[in-house]
Amino acid sequence: MMGYTRTPGPGACRRALSLLCSLSLAVAGAGTWAISDSAIAESPLVDNYRLGSGDKILINVYGEDDLTVETQLSDSGMVNYPFLGELKVTGMTVAELETTIHEGLKGDYLVTPNVHVSIMEYRPFYIHGEVERPGGYAYQPGLTVSKAAALAEGFTERASESKIFVVRGDDPSKTPEKITLNTELRPGDVVTVEQRFF
Repeated sequence: MMGYTRTPGPGACRRALSLLCSLSLAVAGAGTWAISDSAIAESPLVDNYRLGSGDKILINVYGEDDLTVETQLSDSGMVNYPFLGELKVTGMTVAELETTIHEGLKGDYLVTPNVHVSIMEYRPFYIHGEVERPGGYAYQPGLTVSKAAALAEGFTERASESKIFVVRGDDPSKTPEKITLNTELRPGDVVTVEQRFF
């Protein structure tokens, strides 16, 4: 009936609250570290990101299976691509690599090659110092220092959460930069957590 509102009892409220918490946890659990290929492709990081050693990429030319190449970039940064030979890939953005391959194939091999390059896996980041398990970890878009520490099983008792530094993976000068727990990290970054004074 119009205008009739039933007030839920305490049991219904508890059930609704329980269901809401369960759904929230399920969504959070599904989205925390399970990064799909499409999520990587849609990340704003990709637009300006420059490829480097350790990145895994997929080069695909629509309708041309022989021109599909999946590879992890080595220290040399070279990719042996059909018809085009050795390509120096490191330092390029995804868009620049797509253009290079498109222009290389156009004319002699294909009339209008439809080239798509995607990042399958970013190169790892590293976290050292006062964390329980220092080392290298797989990078995931949206990674912050606090999430990086969680991957390393948390800070030690001696850790100073106000004395954290990063050397950016794309910084040729390798200059340490002071950061906070909310600072977003990038592939190849090296984080150092220093001790606090008691």
